[in-house]
Amino acid sequence: MPFFIIAGAINAAIAVAFGAFGAHALKDRLSEHYLAVWETAVHYQMFHAIALLAIGILMSDTLLGPSTQLSWAGYLILAGIVIFSGSLYVLSLSGIGILGAITPIGGVAFIVGWMMLIIAAVKFGR
Repeated sequence: MPFFIIAGAINAAIAVAFGAFGAHALKDRLSEHYLAVWETAVHYQMFHAIALLAIGILMSDTLLGPSTQLSWAGYLILAGIVIFSGSLYVLSLSGIGILGAITPIGGVAFIVGWMMLIIAAVKFGR
């Protein structure tokens, strides 16, 4: 599905840009702690951008093909990027600690997305 390939590529580009921004523009403006939080957000965004690319490729008719499970996997991983990485970016810049309470929701979306990918693969293998 081109949507997940496009979403993955956009998120990968954003992760690279935000990584560079953190390394250059924020390194003297954020504490070590918040810079590490920023880097965590960048890493998770990039890992899951690659997952979106893989899901888009797997949805090809020549591989697993479109499926409800793969669609759910993609949407959950995309939501996880927005909630997990997004909350960490805002937390890093604002220092508003309550945002750390939102981050695990994104983590759960990641986990469920990966589980849906497993289900899609198992279902395909039958």
